[in-house]
Amino acid sequence: MVDDHTQVLERILNHRFSDRTLPGRALTHRSVEGAPSYERLEFLGDRVLGLAVAEMLYTQFPDEDEGAMARRHAHLVRQDTVARVALSVGLGALMELSKGEEDLGGQSNPSLLCDVCESVLGALYLDAGHDKAQAFVRSHWAALIDEDPTPPKDAKTALQEWAQGRGLPLPSYEITGREGPAHKPLFTVTVTVKGEEPESACGASKRVAEQAAAETLLARLKAE
Repeated sequence: MVDDHTQVLERILNHRFSDRTLPGRALTHRSVEGAPSYERLEFLGDRVLGLAVAEMLYTQFPDEDEGAMARRHAHLVRQDTVARVALSVGLGALMELSKGEEDLGGQSNPSLLCDVCESVLGALYLDAGHDKAQAFVRSHWAALIDEDPTPPKDAKTALQEWAQGRGLPLPSYEITGREGPAHKPLFTVTVTVKGEEPESACGASKRVAEQAAAETLLARLKAE
């Protein structure tokens, strides 16, 4: 099964790995006992993706200021966007998970899909270098960049404007949970707007969790 998955992954990436240990590691979740997981590759791939997307934005939007590009960048490397790419190329079906994780729907879990996409990028970067990794990102993120010609509005700013437009106090944010190892914490933040039910979200940093919580609350308020 691992060899089959390696072959499929190589077709997706259009690259044959010289280090034959990398594909299996890039696809293996930590729940699989006795096998090295993708966590270290995910750490590297996150940085590879961030740089690749930044380069694309710098080139494609020469007249935009840093703030506008930062908002675009945050949208393009966030969990949901990366998971969307992972699904589109079929990485979910290639993940090596414990039976427990599979039963919990791990192959369609946005968090795990994001992780495995980043780990695959990390493996590609290690084996083939920056240009090959950049080419993969360009081929799958170019259409996402073109979806909206205007920079996305920062979720916290948008929620603040929503509240101010209704004469309400500014939204408040509270850290309501933290888990995971020190090198890879996961924060839970709850956002509250007066008169509305709060919403919570998780992220790898307080800032990311705050943005995710604000986005979740905004989506619900707009739907209502």
